[in-house]
Amino acid sequence: MTREEKAKVIEELSEKFKTTSNFYVTDASGLTVAEVNNFRRMCFENGVEYRVIKNTLIKKALETVDADLSSLNDEVLKGFSGVLFAQQDAASAPAKVIKKFKKEDKEQRPTLKGASIEYDLFIGEQHLNTLSELKSKDELIGEVIGLLQSPAKNVISSLQSGGQTLSGLLQTLSER
Repeated sequence: MTREEKAKVIEELSEKFKTTSNFYVTDASGLTVAEVNNFRRMCFENGVEYRVIKNTLIKKALETVDADLSSLNDEVLKGFSGVLFAQQDAASAPAKVIKKFKKEDKEQRPTLKGASIEYDLFIGEQHLNTLSELKSKDELIGEVIGLLQSPAKNVISSLQSGGQTLSGLLQTLSER
């Protein structure tokens, strides 16, 4: 790869890291070509972009990002690295793809080396379950709205049922 090609890849990656704050770094070493193609297909079907990139190029691209991702450089970018880019509203999609693929692979690959969710870092395979259960922004907003509406709904239903009870009581008394 020439210097111009490397510079172009670094520039593309820098732009991708700046616009996409949700990305995962995996180690897919040992996968066959067919398995990698199957993994890429699963990623594509779930709206996740998967790219295999040299660690030095990833490091140089991460240096251009304003967020502090230095611990990602030191601990994660060793050996074979693939990067999964997630859309803003689907931060858990790459983790779900990895878990689904691992169910099919008897050697439990690829492994999660690290992830950045809104530039908060999660280092290590032990975070995969947590990351796969993350809710989207829309889901969280819906839950908050539901929680805020709940007390008002309870008060209104109590008032309505009380009115029916009161009218029923008055009707019963009048019949006696």
